Amino acid sequence: MITLAEGLRLPTNGLDYTILALYFVVVLGIGFAARRSVKTSLDFFLSGRSLPAWVTGLAFVAANLGATEILGMAANGAQYGAYTVHWYWIGAIPAMVFLGLVMMPFYYGSKVRSVPEFLLHRFGPSSHLLSSVIFAVSSVLIAGVNLYAMAIVLEALLGWPEWVAIVVAGFFVLAYITIGGLSSAIYNEVLQFFVILAALIPLTVVGLKRVGGWDGLTDSLTSSHGDAFLTAWKGTGIGEGNPLGANWLTIVLGLGFVMSFGYWTTNFAEVQRALSAKNLSAAKRTPLIAAFPKIFIPMVVVVPGLIALVMEPTLGKSADGLQYNDAIPVLMRDLLPNGVLGIAVTGLLAAFMAGMAANVSSFNTVFTNDIWAAYLKKGREDGYYLKTGRVVTAVGVLIGMGTAFIAASFSNIMNYLQTLFSFFNVPLFVVFIIGMFWKRTSAAAGFWGLLSGTAAAMVNYFWLYKQGVISIPSDQGANFVSSIVAFVVGALVMFVVTLVTKPKSAESLAGLVYGTRSPGMAELPAEGDDAWYRKPALLGWGAIVLAAVCYVPFSF
Repeated sequence: MITLAEGLRLPTNGLDYTILALYFVVVLGIGFAARRSVKTSLDFFLSGRSLPAWVTGLAFVAANLGATEILGMAANGAQYGAYTVHWYWIGAIPAMVFLGLVMMPFYYGSKVRSVPEFLLHRFGPSSHLLSSVIFAVSSVLIAGVNLYAMAIVLEALLGWPEWVAIVVAGFFVLAYITIGGLSSAIYNEVLQFFVILAALIPLTVVGLKRVGGWDGLTDSLTSSHGDAFLTAWKGTGIGEGNPLGANWLTIVLGLGFVMSFGYWTTNFAEVQRALSAKNLSAAKRTPLIAAFPKIFIPMVVVVPGLIALVMEPTLGKSADGLQYNDAIPVLMRDLLPNGVLGIAVTGLLAAFMAGMAANVSSFNTVFTNDIWAAYLKKGREDGYYLKTGRVVTAVGVLIGMGTAFIAASFSNIMNYLQTLFSFFNVPLFVVFIIGMFWKRTSAAAGFWGLLSGTAAAMVNYFWLYKQGVISIPSDQGANFVSSIVAFVVGALVMFVVTLVTKPKSAESLAGLVYGTRSPGMAELPAEGDDAWYRKPALLGWGAIVLAAVCYVPFSF
């Protein structure tokens, strides 16, 4: 279950609650300030495509830096050790660079409002509707996880009843998105990014000092867990055992390629931030700018998990004691004084709200534009869809309040989220990548590839793994295998179906397949100079090189 152990109550006082109250006031203030710019549905769903790259870039990384990642990756750090860095330097940076340099010209140039809408142009209504429904379902599932996990955390740390935490956080997310649309969500995510760092950096610094610095941390963990626990690759040979339960092949293919590219290139909760940029150049730079802070996030998320394991060696040892999910709350309780504690609680709440807001804002866009307007209520005036978007936002928040209980069987939040990604994002990536690079791919192939990939991942996880038909050491290892299975099955089905069905005409594929260009994809003027930070290719290669350099201390 997503629960925290008893005994984690924080010694908060009036100063801490004052900081928390000020944060809520600022959040609503940003929502009301953003309301002035919301005149059309494009303003509400995509900020009128008017935001600068630095804003969309920080929002891009903040939308992913939800508290499920903070709690979950700290839990992974305590459970799996340095192997967790794979989720960042293999499982994020290459895919973010690929999105910026290769896929954003297609997304932004085709002027679509969502990722499923791109499938409408490339494959037709069947694939479009199926992907829209899949994404809408996954969005509210993930939004609900953020909300429920936040309620559990606040109940344990502050003594708030679960229903109070759910109503309070849900109300504020609902209020600022309904009032200011995506602009409100994005500007709040920029604020939340800095609040989260203000909470995590002191926690890491004080924690390292408490355990004797980096040398003290590594000495303690090496003596208790062995040399491999603090390396990224040792013990990952095929047939070898390691805490992660995965080998180099499943890490590189399952996490580094299939799951990573499936999430970062097709998850509309992320792509939506880039689509709101003011021109194609800014859209391409959005994930590349986000990649640089992403490289350093393990230092303030994974490292605290390692510190908590040294300070509380009983983490994860018994079902009724401290669990891996307790890593961050344990450090907050034991290390932070009042005032700083208030900032940490605010940062954790900000992270929950950022993760939930990202999924709610993407849900309202996909449901309104790709389901309601496309198939149920066509041809209405723009104001009608603007009102519909606000109503759907409220519905999404209410549904999210009830969906996270599905995660009750998972002891590690990230295990649950990675399972969802293997089911929903990986099959979508298969369809995108093949359809984007193979002109012959037919409309029927897109539909059946998406459906078969999703089904194959679920069969592998729920039957082959859960029923013990095949032996996989851990949930994370099973997620990697499910992702590979989904990709291979989806690709094979698309290949076979394409060979026996009629492809779309070359004219209809202009600007939708690599090597073709439509007038809408013409590069718009840059923002005034030729500085290196305005060149996406340099930013992309810089991020990859920096990530590779960061890998060196954890390699062997």
